[in-house]
Amino acid sequence: MSPHPTRTAALWVPDWPVLAAMAVRDVPAHVPAATHDGRRVVAVSATARAQGVRRGMRRRRARECCPELELLDVDDARDAREFEPVALAAETVVAGLEITRPGLLLLPAAGASRYHGSDAALAEALVARVAERTGHESQVGVADGILAAVLAAREAAVVPPGRSAAFLAPRPARDLVHVTARPDAAVAVDELVDLLGRLGVRTLGALAALPPATVEGRFGDLGAWAHRLARGEDLRPPARRRVEPDVAVSAELDPPAERVDVATFAARRLSEDLHDQLVARSLVAGRLRITARTVEGDDLERTWRLDGPGAMSPARLTDKVRWQLEGWLTTTSVRAGRAARAGRGGGRGGERGGSPGGADVVPGVAPLARLSLTAEEVVPAGAEQPRLWGASSGEDARAHRALGRVQGILGGDAVLRVQVQGGRDVTDRVHLVPFGEDVARPRDPALPWPGALPSPAPALVPVEPQDVVVLDAAGRPVVVDARLAMSGEPATVRWPAPPEEDAPRARAAAAPHGTVAPGPGSTRAVVDWAGPWPLAERWWTPAPRRRVHVQVLLDDGRGLLLASARGRWTVEGLYD
Repeated sequence: MSPHPTRTAALWVPDWPVLAAMAVRDVPAHVPAATHDGRRVVAVSATARAQGVRRGMRRRRARECCPELELLDVDDARDAREFEPVALAAETVVAGLEITRPGLLLLPAAGASRYHGSDAALAEALVARVAERTGHESQVGVADGILAAVLAAREAAVVPPGRSAAFLAPRPARDLVHVTARPDAAVAVDELVDLLGRLGVRTLGALAALPPATVEGRFGDLGAWAHRLARGEDLRPPARRRVEPDVAVSAELDPPAERVDVATFAARRLSEDLHDQLVARSLVAGRLRITARTVEGDDLERTWRLDGPGAMSPARLTDKVRWQLEGWLTTTSVRAGRAARAGRGGGRGGERGGSPGGADVVPGVAPLARLSLTAEEVVPAGAEQPRLWGASSGEDARAHRALGRVQGILGGDAVLRVQVQGGRDVTDRVHLVPFGEDVARPRDPALPWPGALPSPAPALVPVEPQDVVVLDAAGRPVVVDARLAMSGEPATVRWPAPPEEDAPRARAAAAPHGTVAPGPGSTRAVVDWAGPWPLAERWWTPAPRRRVHVQVLLDDGRGLLLASARGRWTVEGLYD
């Protein structure tokens, strides 16, 4: 074990994602609820758990267990925003806290325990303060090392100094997932645990007994991370740490940012700058300190932990800053800050002595005049050899910065990118989101979509489908009957000429799209075609959607996706 493990307190609010969702949606506490990501249940309230609903269940299975279950969407930004009052309450007891993920805080326990008299007294003070300020029930655990503290919090226990390794030894290796900060990191840990299980390493004690060099050589950085946690050590042992100065970036917001989206533009540029500096120096960081100053002179500060693969990417850093800005600038946090100011009393309780570090952190709605990001716990990393092209060549970074500048001038919605979501036709599968934002897809593309068009997808989808006339070999219009069957094979596609007064506007509208249509009044022969693919949706409603899709290859080499609905043929996409 590390010779000087850190005495750590972990504050855990059980089922936080579903509690935050219920608070935002005003769902009463007695109503069974769960959060759902489109595929399976992610978090479950205590009421729903009592009726048999469990994490990982499919929607239908969860409904079978609890027909009155309230299913709520997953939203990481909401969870972080609503967690800020909890962090504010804990910070009035212990200074220097870190947010591992919404619902889990890590706090330095040594000095605070001495001030309060014992580890147990510190835990009681934290639980009481969070309940008093926010109304949420929480659990606190104290131990040497992060993993032991987090697992102790799940049992509301205090592990005596020097006993963390023994406390961890009999526990299943799958408990490592409780210290992960993101769903993708949890998936990687699950895969590692499954592999360890097949090799006969099923407990944390068995993992800790393996030689460190062997684990790192066989399982890489993730294996070394898991091995250190299993031994009860800190995530970065001091013996291997070289002292490195913190890396900080900052920007003056002129004009001051009154909205979260405006401040996020500056945060994105700062995140990219911070990442570039760390990569250039071959460094990685364990914590991100976010500091903001309002025009009224108030200083806001919060620290997030960055452990796990990919945690230092610009996108991940920007997400954390955006969540924190939302937490500071929302009404919920303002109310919590005012309550903290009104009820804040004496007592030190911090590592540094004096008033707690959170005593002066009172959020408000004043515009932000300055934003700073600081990478802390900086340690050396392996050097990265730049490639000739691709992400590490710098071209992607320059393009991102250019798009960020455009957004800063024109607004967040001025630059959009395409996400592929679930759906059956090409229009349904296109989801436009602001560039740089990590927005959940309304429909999961990984789910099965019976009746969906076959691959490949069109390279270009027009904003407005273009009307065409489809004729058979005899020159008759091809029509689709009530059974979605076509009257004949397509032989010709004709683009009808618009009325004379609309001709200039039609030509101007077609110009940016380049090659979607040959032009109004043009006619092209069909040399080959595929389909039809009939599709009937929402047939049980008063307004069902019934249409047929056909792929055609024209004599000029152009490939089109055509759709027929209610007697109208349109161009839905272009194949390159």
